[in-house]
Amino acid sequence: MQEIIEKARQIRDVIRYIKFFKNAVAVIYIDDDIIDSPILKNHIHDISLIREAGLKVIIVPGARKRINEVLQNAGISWEIKNGSRLTSPEAMPLIKMAAFDVSNTIMNNLAGDNLTAVIGNWVKARGKGVIDGTDYGTSGEIDKLQIEGIEKTLDDGFVPIFPCIGWNSVGKPYNISSLDLARQIAIHLQADKLFYILPDTQISNEDFVIPQGINLSPDNNIPAMNLEEVDLFLKQNQTGSDTDKNVNTKKAKILELLSLAKNACSNGVSRIHILNGNIEGIIPSEIFSGIGSGTMIYKDDYGGIRNMTADDISGVLYLMNPFVQKGILLQRTSAQLQESLDDFIVYDVDGGIHACAALHKYDGKQAEIAAVAVDEAYSNLGVGLKIIKYLVNRAREMNLESVFVLTTKTADWFEKQGFKPDSLESIPEARRKIWTPSRNSKVLRLMLD
Repeated sequence: MQEIIEKARQIRDVIRYIKFFKNAVAVIYIDDDIIDSPILKNHIHDISLIREAGLKVIIVPGARKRINEVLQNAGISWEIKNGSRLTSPEAMPLIKMAAFDVSNTIMNNLAGDNLTAVIGNWVKARGKGVIDGTDYGTSGEIDKLQIEGIEKTLDDGFVPIFPCIGWNSVGKPYNISSLDLARQIAIHLQADKLFYILPDTQISNEDFVIPQGINLSPDNNIPAMNLEEVDLFLKQNQTGSDTDKNVNTKKAKILELLSLAKNACSNGVSRIHILNGNIEGIIPSEIFSGIGSGTMIYKDDYGGIRNMTADDISGVLYLMNPFVQKGILLQRTSAQLQESLDDFIVYDVDGGIHACAALHKYDGKQAEIAAVAVDEAYSNLGVGLKIIKYLVNRAREMNLESVFVLTTKTADWFEKQGFKPDSLESIPEARRKIWTPSRNSKVLRLMLD
């Protein structure tokens, strides 16, 4: 029975997100380590599926490894400085060849899944020139994107593919950063989603200092951060003293991705997702579920507390049901929720209800926090604490002296939040009348300053 309930919840999530992201634009950067791996076909198939679900997709393939290989075979040297490749002009035809070679690999794989793609020259670029005495030569930066051409390609049902090459006004090519290209495309199109898909990109407590207040998923990965949390994370995880060069390289790459994500989000991209491309199915898992499987960067409009409406009642009853079955919550009816509608709040993520609670005021001095339920998938993300703090602040705004809870199984958790055990006689008489010896709920109280 529980398996069916969980499966139904997942199906509802998928259907809701298909509606939510209909005609949304998703820019997807695929690292060349992923392009060279057997898992690419799985990701391409998933991209085909999300296209069928109504999303418009743009792909930016990384070409670092292929460019390295071609230049090395030609005996041409290079160096990387500040993220840019420095090499002689004779390297540019080979760099362009390698970039288009990787783009063709993506196009061929898309064709294998019956998707028609176009490799375009929508990027106008200019040379970086000389910076602090260093001539950046063939390395360029994006000057302008031909947005109308990109949008028409999307509207015509094609998948645009962007090689890491831009051209100036007289047709001179420059090598540009694929990571930054993906960011710029997403910003100029005001994309709904920007994906960075690279191998081994879990942002976990194994490799990073996790700032206080940022919660981890059950597999110790950070599922989401808002811009303020990204700032805090970056400050506490500057590259430094690790002796393992590989760890340093990995950490530096993730910090670079977070900086790019922060900039994109600050400039209008709704959500940025940093995904571990070694995991099969991670793209649809990230799009069609509230928690996802990678790390999402977002503004404060993702996941919010609001007052419950009549349209939320069925979702709240569904959310409460597992807790009622376990004896944690009292059974409530639709009519009861309707009657106390103004007391309830919900935690809404993209139209899905993932937590609820109520503040029942009994007199001018105290109120009860009740009906606290948090979707199990969100239980490790601090959502419960957020809604309790929200209701405590609401009680303060009402100039109440205290709030109390009645609980059978969560006393330890409430005590951790500052609630103290109290007597049954301390709660209002109206609430005592519906207290039952069979449940024997404990009373805990928080005094308000």
